[in-house]
Amino acid sequence: MTHFAVVAPAFSSHLRAMEALAETLVARGHKVSLLHQADVGGRLHSTAIHFQPIGLESHPAGSLDAMIRRAGNPGGPLGLMRVIHDVARNTALFCREAPERLRELGVDAIIADQMEAAGGLVAEHLRLPYISVACALPVNRDPLVPLPVMPWGYDTSPRGRHLNQGSAQVYDLLMHEHARVIRRYAKAFGLAERSTLADCLSPYAQISQCVPEFDFPRTELPANFHEVGPLRLPVTQEPALTYPIRSDKPFVFASLGTLQGARFTLFERIARACKMLDVQLLIAHCGGLTLSQCDALKRAGADWVTDFAPQRATLARADAVITHAGLNTVLDALEAGTPMLALPIAFDQPGVAARIEHAGVGLRLSPRRLTPSKLASSLQRLLTEPHFRMKAQDFQPRVQTAGGVQKAANIIEDVLGKAALERLA
Repeated sequence: MTHFAVVAPAFSSHLRAMEALAETLVARGHKVSLLHQADVGGRLHSTAIHFQPIGLESHPAGSLDAMIRRAGNPGGPLGLMRVIHDVARNTALFCREAPERLRELGVDAIIADQMEAAGGLVAEHLRLPYISVACALPVNRDPLVPLPVMPWGYDTSPRGRHLNQGSAQVYDLLMHEHARVIRRYAKAFGLAERSTLADCLSPYAQISQCVPEFDFPRTELPANFHEVGPLRLPVTQEPALTYPIRSDKPFVFASLGTLQGARFTLFERIARACKMLDVQLLIAHCGGLTLSQCDALKRAGADWVTDFAPQRATLARADAVITHAGLNTVLDALEAGTPMLALPIAFDQPGVAARIEHAGVGLRLSPRRLTPSKLASSLQRLLTEPHFRMKAQDFQPRVQTAGGVQKAANIIEDVLGKAALERLA
């Protein structure tokens, strides 16, 4: 039995992917612990993970909600800097408190989310093998590929290269507070100098939820990089879709994820657009709306409004999905062969939306100043132009045969075997 520790951000999409991977490893006889601030323990769904609270003084109980709200709606430049400050504080928390806790637990290896630099820093400090997991778009840098947060497409021309290089420099300037924390602890741990997330990736194995041909072509991926598809448990373990959906009208599913589920105005525009097209609409707001707001959306044109819907079952039935372009939702849509209308808002969503267009599996619109008529026009294209669904259905076998959590678990166990041989040598 191997004892793994998971180091990841507190966002639901990252936790759900890590939980699926953890349950798979536990079923194989391993043990998995998750270290994080106290509030994260109440957000876990899996009983397979042993939660280990840290940061009881710097990140006391009750402080996570405010951080999640800031991340979901940072506002202007000042709000963005607050989000970056939160990221830097979390990395400092892990680097400050995780080493001692991991020694006490007797952890053998670390599974580190790519979006948390501390996973790699702490693992190298403790001389533990570690695996990097890209629950969002990979942060691996490539001169031909825009950073995940950038909204433009794939361009190999000199102009495209210059745009990617310049935007990376601006991004690194914005992230200077986080870079300062990474540099400080790399020096304190006696490691080589580093300053970005890409500098903290595993030399053993890197696992991505992407599938080939969805991400932009990359020329500088390491040999230990593996695209395994979405990290999910079998769909048979998820609930069924129970809404009385009619077969004589198109059915559209709309979800903006857990961080953006409170955007009532955007949901209302979606409802009005669907009413204009006379299509059935199910909205899942992930707990972000009040009952009165849900009623207002029904009056605006939604047939059903709920907090959470069985996403994979819903997407399998939907004729189109309106999404914030979160990678988990997008991969589930590709698994179902469902075309997408992307409304990217934050984080890597602009980059995911650019890949949706690049792959031909959907369209994207800016949610700013978006009108119901413009939404209806794009949605009508998805519902009536067959090439979007054909392209999306081309991805179905690629996602379904990519390997998912079982392949990821195989890679992780292989790393442990090689690390054991290295220690013996």
